[in-house]
Amino acid sequence: MTLSQPSPEQDLELLRTSAVAAGIIASGYFRRAVKTWEKENASPVSEADIVVDKFLMTTLTAARPSYGWLSEETADSPERLDRPRIFAVDPIDGTRGFIRGEDSWTVSLAVVEDGVPIAGVVYAPARDEMYDAFSGGGARLNGRPIARSRRAGAPPLIPAPGAVHQEMQAAGLDYRRGPAYPSLAYRLVQVATGRLDAAVVRRGAQDWDIAAAAIILSEAGIAFNDVCVGAPQFNKAELRHGALAALADMSLKPLVHAALIKVYGCPAEADLPHLSMS
Repeated sequence: MTLSQPSPEQDLELLRTSAVAAGIIASGYFRRAVKTWEKENASPVSEADIVVDKFLMTTLTAARPSYGWLSEETADSPERLDRPRIFAVDPIDGTRGFIRGEDSWTVSLAVVEDGVPIAGVVYAPARDEMYDAFSGGGARLNGRPIARSRRAGAPPLIPAPGAVHQEMQAAGLDYRRGPAYPSLAYRLVQVATGRLDAAVVRRGAQDWDIAAAAIILSEAGIAFNDVCVGAPQFNKAELRHGALAALADMSLKPLVHAALIKVYGCPAEADLPHLSMS
């Protein structure tokens, strides 16, 4: 007899409790002398990242032994490709900010089923902000439905890399440069709250960077797409994504997408099996 999978809501509850515990552990290292080093790609990592990753791997895989595991701080294993569901984990998203003592770092956790996130948590312990969502259940901030709040008539706030800003400005887009929170997941979910009107992601983000934010944005009604191929797909052999944009106002799409394509380009059609077969 095949046992039924937990519901997305049950998975979300597991992610929520695990994120809180992980946040407590990480907070013990925050704004203290912490060992740090650089990975091969020159991105920083701290002892807190490793400790939190080990805790989450032990906790989550013990609760869901049939799920695959994918984390920024764990060596990838191809066996995840054979699992219908996986955890996609960034134990501390925004490590640079964490090391500097900035408070917008997050614990970012998602469950992905057949390439699509079905439950996700972006938890900012130092700000006491818990963003979460599961498929069909809406998106919440600290247990309450997320409702966008923006000042009427204000120009849109959009953080982006310098080259993308230059392209948007050259195209005549009327906007203000928003705050670039070190945690990408935190930056993305601010489009749902209204703190930002759009957020862009340079080419090369990986599953653990964006999976949790993707389900929160989706359930909040925010468009989040790869500017070349549409909705991002997860738990593939290739973890890296093209340039992405989260947009609360779809009137921004033509210029924002065009700027990202100009800066980062699109893969050749031959590299996109789902397109070349159509």
